[in-house]
Amino acid sequence: MNTMNTMLAQQMVALAEQDRALLDELAASGEIPSADYHPRVRALHQANAERLSAVIDRHGWPGKDTVGDDGSEAAWYIAMHAVFDVEFMQRCCSALIQAVAAGQAPGWQLAFLEDRIRVLTGRPQRYGTQFEIGDDGWPVPSVIERPDDVDRRRQALGLEPLSSRLARLRGPSVAGPDDELRRSA
Repeated sequence: MNTMNTMLAQQMVALAEQDRALLDELAASGEIPSADYHPRVRALHQANAERLSAVIDRHGWPGKDTVGDDGSEAAWYIAMHAVFDVEFMQRCCSALIQAVAAGQAPGWQLAFLEDRIRVLTGRPQRYGTQFEIGDDGWPVPSVIERPDDVDRRRQALGLEPLSSRLARLRGPSVAGPDDELRRSA
């Protein structure tokens, strides 16, 4: 039985597209990046998080059977940008854990969201998905918990080895399994 909610899927995608469009507009005007959370961005992120919260209350995590792959990825994108409310992000992460276990969302989404929460709360990340700019101007992973095990954890959630990801970040742009959706996360 197909339980896809096309209207909800379109809404999730539209919210994420509005976010991307606003970020593109502000970047083009030079208003971001900046040390401050731009008020228009914050307002949009808050509104999107409120809508996603209502969806989770009603449906649980909007997984692929409910909103399709694009809608589910859009929900993840919204959760990733709710940096003003770590408790909400943690709630999303709990719902996403269940969705991944049920095959309703890909594991990479969980890796990115969990790492984002950990970095925001001053804890080492587990999957090496979050980067900062090193002294040499190149991206380096934020502190990683038990770095010797990072590739095993990454593989378990469908991510390439961290060394491969770093090589692509530092080398010619070659699309790989960590790229398209994560470039804006």
